[in-house]
Amino acid sequence: MTAETNGFRLPLMVKGDIDGFIGLFIDNLVNLLLISGLCLSIGMGADLVFGRILPGTALSVLAGNIFYSWQARRLARREGRDDVTALPYGINTVSLFAYFSFIIAPVYIQTKDASLAWRVGVAACLVSGVFEGLGAFVGERIRRITPRAALLSTLSGIAIAFIALNHVFPLWEKPLIAFVPLAFILIEYFSRARLPLGIPAGLYALVFGGAIAWGMGAMDAGALGRSLEGLSLYLPAPAILEMAGGLADILPYLGIAIPMGILSFFGTLQNIESAAAAGDEFPAMPALAMNGVGTIVGALFGSPFPTTVYIGHPGWKALGARSAYSVINGAVMTVLCTSGLIGVIGSLVPLEAGYPILLWIGVVITAQAFQSTPREHAPAVALGLLPAIASWGLSLLRQYAGAGGAAEVDRLIASTLPNLKGIISFAEGPLLSAMFLTALGVYLIERDFLKAFWWTIALAVSAWFGLIHSPAVGFGAAEGVAAGYTLIAAVVLVTHVYRSRFGGKE
Repeated sequence: MTAETNGFRLPLMVKGDIDGFIGLFIDNLVNLLLISGLCLSIGMGADLVFGRILPGTALSVLAGNIFYSWQARRLARREGRDDVTALPYGINTVSLFAYFSFIIAPVYIQTKDASLAWRVGVAACLVSGVFEGLGAFVGERIRRITPRAALLSTLSGIAIAFIALNHVFPLWEKPLIAFVPLAFILIEYFSRARLPLGIPAGLYALVFGGAIAWGMGAMDAGALGRSLEGLSLYLPAPAILEMAGGLADILPYLGIAIPMGILSFFGTLQNIESAAAAGDEFPAMPALAMNGVGTIVGALFGSPFPTTVYIGHPGWKALGARSAYSVINGAVMTVLCTSGLIGVIGSLVPLEAGYPILLWIGVVITAQAFQSTPREHAPAVALGLLPAIASWGLSLLRQYAGAGGAAEVDRLIASTLPNLKGIISFAEGPLLSAMFLTALGVYLIERDFLKAFWWTIALAVSAWFGLIHSPAVGFGAAEGVAAGYTLIAAVVLVTHVYRSRFGGKE
């Protein structure tokens, strides 16, 4: 099927949309399973999780997916191209863990009131969405003054660590189940070889992976039966009154909600630049505005977890996805969240069958940061990979050390691994620190020391307020690191003055 405008025929759907949907679906499905599992683990009732939180999340995801699909088709018609890929959109994984670990769980631990924890989480989500949306008015300007390497390198660090590495280990843990799906993905997307019957590799991966897992007896038939018992109809319901009640208790958590909104804005900005590098130049303002609107819609209907433009546009574009994959994802997520089918899907198909697609996406994004920036900027790009890798490593250390609070685990790490104390500082706030460090590296490479000075000042200010290099936000949160950046800024500024007066310009 096609839509025709002024003689230009734009397909409503292409084969690559199936693979794009599968990749986005797997990522969203994992997050939905995390949401339900985490919330149930602290005592939230199934009626609250499945009746209020997930339906609100579905509405948020659906609204964003429809908008970004429409935006892609609009760009395709304007430029007369049939290869425009919609920005991927869904649940913000980083915010999911941040909101649960630093807002929802602490409120519950202090009050033992799961309903209050939900209400405060929803109110915090609303605040975050407002700050995400406000970024739309300054997004284009920030994008113009920020080197492309700084935006792409940040995403690459997240991609290689949290997307590729996180999903490659389960493959080697269950090779008999995962390696056949992996083979399909590698063959089609590395060699560009056409698979039999023209069926997309992602579909082959899910079908063969599921068949192998069930054939080996690795799946639990009992779990599948229990998941079928939870099927019902859960429609989104407004949560405005409950959210208003949570606003009274949100003040201690504004230090989480506001920075997460700002970080989501920067993450979306980086993803827009990533799409531009892949050939799809979307205007920043509407994309950023919808990012905030989607989160606000979710909050108004009971979701305490923000949604955002996803990392991964180049990967989905390389899969051949265009615009339909986004709408399909929104529709399927809505069905899952309003029917109780999430548990059924999770017990029917092993996630290892879909992880190879995420591995491919992580690899493509990382490669793009080097391929789509000037060759001489490669050292700066490599520098920008480090904060996200460190953050990923810290998350593993925290999981290994125990399930206690972040501060408690950090103290344990510092006492038992004294030579690795710096990882606690370096790993916090990787989105901003990676972008600023890469920009600093770019302008040092270009010998523009004045611009390098200002980016170093940005690092110092961010560290002082705890947006980077600190687990908590506040005045003087990482004052030692801020002072160190100030010293670097002073050296860079002196170098600029010296070269301006005595060294000339090259």
